[in-house]
Amino acid sequence: MQATPVKITSPTIKRALISVSDKAGLADFGKGLAAAGVEMYSTGGTRKALEDAGVPVKDVSEYTGFPEMMDGRLKTLHPKVFGGILCRHDNESDMSAIAEHGILSFELVVVNLYPFQATVAKPDVTKAEAIEKIDIGGPSLVRAAAKNQAFTTIATDPRQYDAILEQVQDGGATTPELRTQLASEAFAHTAGYDQAIAAYHAGQNVEDTWPATLRPNLERRAVMRYGENPHMRAAIYADLDAEGTTVLSAEQLNGKGLSYNNYLDLDSAFEIVRYFDIPACSVIKHTNPCGAATGATLVDAVRRGMAGDPLSAFGSVLGMNQVVDVATAELLSEPGLFIEAIIAPDFEPEALEILTTRPKWKKNVRLMKAGTIDAQQPRWSFRSVHGGMLVQEADVLPDNEADWKVVTETKPTDEQMADLRFAWSMGRVVKSNAIVLCKDGQLLGAGAGQMSRVDSTEIAIKKAGDRATGSALGSDAFFPFPDAIEAAAAAGVTAIIQPGGSRGDEAVIAACDEHKIAMVFTGCRHFRH
Repeated sequence: MQATPVKITSPTIKRALISVSDKAGLADFGKGLAAAGVEMYSTGGTRKALEDAGVPVKDVSEYTGFPEMMDGRLKTLHPKVFGGILCRHDNESDMSAIAEHGILSFELVVVNLYPFQATVAKPDVTKAEAIEKIDIGGPSLVRAAAKNQAFTTIATDPRQYDAILEQVQDGGATTPELRTQLASEAFAHTAGYDQAIAAYHAGQNVEDTWPATLRPNLERRAVMRYGENPHMRAAIYADLDAEGTTVLSAEQLNGKGLSYNNYLDLDSAFEIVRYFDIPACSVIKHTNPCGAATGATLVDAVRRGMAGDPLSAFGSVLGMNQVVDVATAELLSEPGLFIEAIIAPDFEPEALEILTTRPKWKKNVRLMKAGTIDAQQPRWSFRSVHGGMLVQEADVLPDNEADWKVVTETKPTDEQMADLRFAWSMGRVVKSNAIVLCKDGQLLGAGAGQMSRVDSTEIAIKKAGDRATGSALGSDAFFPFPDAIEAAAAAGVTAIIQPGGSRGDEAVIAACDEHKIAMVFTGCRHFRH
């Protein structure tokens, strides 16, 4: 009678196949595997890196009897490699086959892929250079190991090494749960890689810059307590193709975990201040700025930003483009203020101590260290709709002032032009219909998200109060009628900046001329729906 095969759930890891482009953590990982008695096989640069670290390693070509060729294009694509990865350890036929053909089993595969994304991100990369960074053997090894996750462990990221090594050193094998998790991450890794390649090739065709299919390369970073509302579940995913300083790349120094709404507000707060060359602060409520200002120092910018709309600033999220110093921390610790979260490049040690020990809200305030602010800008903007997604170019490029035109009899003074520039920078980050009143580098009032531009104008005027006199008004889109101009004139506005392009431009210009208001047309709309 034939014996029933024994179910093997976690085979001992006897051999590892290692071939990586990213060699971070490789030496320590290799030394740990060697100490656990794991035999290692490798190729090319990976083998050399292990040998240089004193890790015993065997050459894949010597094992297969087939040399590397075609400038490294052909290295691991061989039955003696894939048979050892794909064999089912509880399948008698599989194990007999590999024994018959002299194939060794590989219970651990460590692979990450050629840096295709980094290569094509270079400004002068040629198509030939990009093509050579399309990995063939790597994705095949990853997929084979992930498919055989019941018996094979796949590592695609140096951050996974510690968990794998801990289990191998403790019991000689990995758990089914870890292998399943790693397989899931492996398939996500290859899917993102292929998506990047597809997007690159779509961009090579000037007739069609939009790929036929789009699969964002996202990695879960955290599960939140809830979403926009307590009854909604939520998680945050990082775009692995994103570059530059973002809220997702920031380090949290204090406070509870970020909520869904915190992420949205922090993103808006940082977007406003990151492009100023002088100290700047934004004060955000519900993704819109209720205050924003520049200043000679950061504490000056924060004081003026908070003064824009003090009532709305309670419970706000702040963004700053300078290291938070002691003077700024002292200001924010004054009685009567309540801050939900702050994002800044960094916090001076004493400032951090003040913010985490003095205010009543010290335990809960989220302090986010963003690091050095770079000029990297997102290329695309994504928004979900029921059943799909809208994709557009991100509205991040600065306007060319050479295209701006003064269209009124009254010409703006130098001081008014400075106010108009600031108002224009604020108007493009406020939700439409967007109207802002600004003066001396300070946001005095904002009207956002209204169905009528007149309503937005009246809200901005109400928020500014008496400070509206002598202010500059910014509008993200054109005025269809002169009614908002009349309201602005009655409040004392002396200069207006807007895109222009309405059928009613002549009437709007005439209203400005009647009230001696200077107006500039930019020719560019920054509507934010």
